[in-house]
Amino acid sequence: MKQLNIILFLILIGVPTVIAVKGVDLSASFNNFSCIRNSGYEFAIVRGYMSYGAVDYVGLQNLRNAKAAGLIGDAYFFPCKGKKTASAQVSEFDSAYTSEYGTVWIDVESNPSSGCGWSASDYTGNCQFLQDIVKELVNRGRLVGIYASQYQWSTIMGSASACAKFTSKPLWYAHYDNNPSFSDYPKYAFGGWSNPSIKQYVGDTTLCSVGVDLNYY
Repeated sequence: MKQLNIILFLILIGVPTVIAVKGVDLSASFNNFSCIRNSGYEFAIVRGYMSYGAVDYVGLQNLRNAKAAGLIGDAYFFPCKGKKTASAQVSEFDSAYTSEYGTVWIDVESNPSSGCGWSASDYTGNCQFLQDIVKELVNRGRLVGIYASQYQWSTIMGSASACAKFTSKPLWYAHYDNNPSFSDYPKYAFGGWSNPSIKQYVGDTTLCSVGVDLNYY
């Protein structure tokens, strides 16, 4: 486990390596993470904060179950822009999850929850809110990454090249081409990132009888 954590750290900081691993992300309650590990996956990213502005305690138990099964555990944070401040949301999440995860990935995609959606006309405000979330987490000593797709980034920030404020943070991008590699990224680049860290290459599939997305790290 210590060796694998070192490998993932090297990937995150961009040290050239041929080592790559696969993992899953999920939101449903689940406890059979040994099945996922035995299927060849090395990490799990659980939902840590829900789109309507609340801590996901199911995700917290998932994280503990995943780590107990020998998987590396991260969390993703689906922020609510509108009901609560960035500071309040981060405080709620951090108080519950403390240091149990490796990296927290901020989910930048359309929010379906009432009163929580990104503004369709205030791209500058959307970018600032994301900066506020990241700053609050960094100030608490947390490792932070960004999750998005080129389409979602363009829709929320105004264009693929807009809001290039986070290039020092790792990028987890979505492109469902069933190809666990980054060979597609130059075509689907956004946000100023030259190189991604994770690719979500399969969405909404089933593994070990639970709904997951598949990822390449």
